[in-house]
Amino acid sequence: MENTLDDVEIRVLGTLIEKESTTPEYYPLTLNSLVAACNQKTNRWPVTEYDESDCQGGLDRLRHRGFAASITGGSRAIKYAQRFTEKLNLGRRETAILCVLMLRGQQTVGEIKGRAERIYSFADLEETEMVLHKLMEATGGAMVQKLAAAPGMKEPRFAQTLGGPVEAGVAAASVQRSGSDERLAALETEVGRLRDEVADLRRTLEQVL
Repeated sequence: MENTLDDVEIRVLGTLIEKESTTPEYYPLTLNSLVAACNQKTNRWPVTEYDESDCQGGLDRLRHRGFAASITGGSRAIKYAQRFTEKLNLGRRETAILCVLMLRGQQTVGEIKGRAERIYSFADLEETEMVLHKLMEATGGAMVQKLAAAPGMKEPRFAQTLGGPVEAGVAAASVQRSGSDERLAALETEVGRLRDEVADLRRTLEQVL
């Protein structure tokens, strides 16, 4: 893929794609909600500690590429949405795989199939692998790369290449999903939304007083 993305852009973009499908009622995201979602302690590898300036910079660069957009309405805070899948004409299957790889690092076919289901439910491993190969042979440049199996594992792993080719020897931690992880992620998003509402109320009171 031309014009590779940096780590912050990849995390911001992956987060926007994820939340668009998993918590549509809170999407598009405000900057506060986006920061919290980028820095989730679950379902992320690596875990980050980005601040508002980091995420705002990533958003600005993505907007310049046409991969993100800001949305305004009334007196409410500015919100942000992804335009990456539309710009590259990606289907839900391709989107689901790229999202998992952007947020969780290198994965086996089985891990990708299981962890992508909240965005797209693959019928079997064969379908998952077929879409992976499609992304590896994308017309505009490969977006996925096949790697050798990690030490102690039999299955090869796959990595996204939006940030450039991945070194074969680089191994990523596998993030295990559980029901409690998903509930925690939803709570973090809800807290971000409530913070935004409090900020809106505070601004309204200041204007009245």
